[in-house]
Amino acid sequence: MARKFFVGGNWKCNGTAEEVKKIVNTLNEAQVPSQDVVEVVVSPPYVFLPLVKSTLRSDFHVAAQNCWVKKGGAFTGEVSAEMLVNLDIPWVILGHSERRALLNETNEFVGDKVAYALAQGLSVIACVGETLEQREAGSTMDVVAAQTKAIADRVSNWSKVVIAYEPVWAIGTGKVASPAQAQEVHDELRKWLAKNVSAEIAATTRIIYGGSVNGGNCKELGGQADVDGFLVGGASLKPEFIDIIKAAEVKKSA
Repeated sequence: MARKFFVGGNWKCNGTAEEVKKIVNTLNEAQVPSQDVVEVVVSPPYVFLPLVKSTLRSDFHVAAQNCWVKKGGAFTGEVSAEMLVNLDIPWVILGHSERRALLNETNEFVGDKVAYALAQGLSVIACVGETLEQREAGSTMDVVAAQTKAIADRVSNWSKVVIAYEPVWAIGTGKVASPAQAQEVHDELRKWLAKNVSAEIAATTRIIYGGSVNGGNCKELGGQADVDGFLVGGASLKPEFIDIIKAAEVKKSA
């Protein structure tokens, strides 16, 4: 079974209501491949989720950038998975490297978050990736495998999980993993899933690439056999996000 190409736009901590309306207008007017070719999800900051959800075209979906690790309650400043479900937000990004680094989210904590969000019915974009020091030390696969294992240990149903491989050294730096570097890690990650979860999960789970993806490099990256799409940062706030969505066509012609 072919894996449907997936393009996520992570808006991070950016935007005003006016800017968000402009981005949504650009997306709504765009000519993009149909839903059977590409799945598109955009992730605005929490405060703009209802605005985007209510105005965005129906063939694109909305994701939160994070959620709390368990049921809501006395957790000031947090947003629970249940609240996202209540607002009809179908997706959530968990374990982004910025949260792992800046907020000290551990592999185990991220694994718990993924399991809890899935249990509430959300679909999850689970992020993994190594730092520059880890890559230079030759431990990329050890790091990514440990991050993935913390999720695999807690998850039995993978049908609503997309793995985003995001080399930390390539996020927002302008440095991009070469298509060969991205393919190598995606291939290794898929082999890890086959060995440690199942061959079926390995074959059907989408592994997307994130890290300075833009209109200029998306086709070559997307053409790699084990790259099933992208999680786009800065470029998702710009019109070139449309070009990145269109890169899904490389799989159709492959």
